[in-house]
Amino acid sequence: MTFSTIDHEMMAHALRLAARGLETVTPNPRVGCVIVRDDQIVGEGWHERAGAPHAEAAALAVAGDAAAGATVYITLEPCAHHGRTPPCAKALIQAGVVRVVAAMSDPNPKVAGRGFALLKEHGIAWECGLLENEARELNIGFISRMTRGRPWVRLKAASTLDGKSALENGVSQWITGPAARRDGHRWRARACAILTGFGTVRADDPQLTVRDVPCTRQPLRVVVDARLETSPNARVVQGGNVLIACATRDEARAAPLEQSGAQIVVLPNAAGKVDLPALFVELGRRGVNEVHVEAGFKLNGSLLREGCVDELLLYVAPMLVGDAAMGLFNLAALTDLKQAYSLRITDLCAIGEDFRLLARVC
Repeated sequence: MTFSTIDHEMMAHALRLAARGLETVTPNPRVGCVIVRDDQIVGEGWHERAGAPHAEAAALAVAGDAAAGATVYITLEPCAHHGRTPPCAKALIQAGVVRVVAAMSDPNPKVAGRGFALLKEHGIAWECGLLENEARELNIGFISRMTRGRPWVRLKAASTLDGKSALENGVSQWITGPAARRDGHRWRARACAILTGFGTVRADDPQLTVRDVPCTRQPLRVVVDARLETSPNARVVQGGNVLIACATRDEARAAPLEQSGAQIVVLPNAAGKVDLPALFVELGRRGVNEVHVEAGFKLNGSLLREGCVDELLLYVAPMLVGDAAMGLFNLAALTDLKQAYSLRITDLCAIGEDFRLLARVC
């Protein structure tokens, strides 16, 4: 399939519009739309938040009568079902557009080709696949939830150049500089949930909130705490919007946590610990698309061993602290390099005095 230069330009613009909803649309996908007639943009829009008009509706409202005979560039197949808002495919048909170009089909089983079929039924030409990789990256969490039933899990960690996350005495503040820490909050802001373990809560008493960058909504905070040892006075519990996953429910410990606004879910595995894969299925059921993990080396290792990590977000500081310091992952010793976890580096850049590395788990 061949797309023109203007097709590429308009879809790239639609993707930029979609990215404006990076932090606000959960649990929905990030979608942008551009309406073009006679090579001129007559309407554009993006999905701003769940319950608000979809990108197509926003763009059509701007275009008005100029949408008749126009080409529509949309980063995701238009929906054909009635959810919180009316179906967008029908709105495009009623507006009289003649061509729809989509970056990708919708992985949601409620849509999955139905939008394109409806357009074809009404004689509207449609094409799909323009800048598809970019569109998929933008909605990698939504795609994961729709196709795997669980969110995309991004594990963030900071380390020294010799791969250490903290000194032997546990001190880790601050390995990286302020620019890297601020960048980490940007990744927090795009996530639907931020996850840590009880060990980190006990050692650092974190808030697990977005603070260093603008953010109009705070992600769900998730604590993995097998024995419900989290104090109801812990900062992570304050203000509600927190889910504590445990292996057994102790009423004496659960009651004050719930009174503080925490939700508790019991998910034991055979070893009497929290069933981590089941936890991510539960988060997917709750509409969580992306999980941002900030935990200690024990939970980091468990998540990696149990196949829960999709991507590493690693900040590396130009310092050396020696062998006695704490590593990043609590993993068993290997006897052969073939047993190593393979990664594919997708991005490497400087952030202030540090480096940021993104790597997918193969």
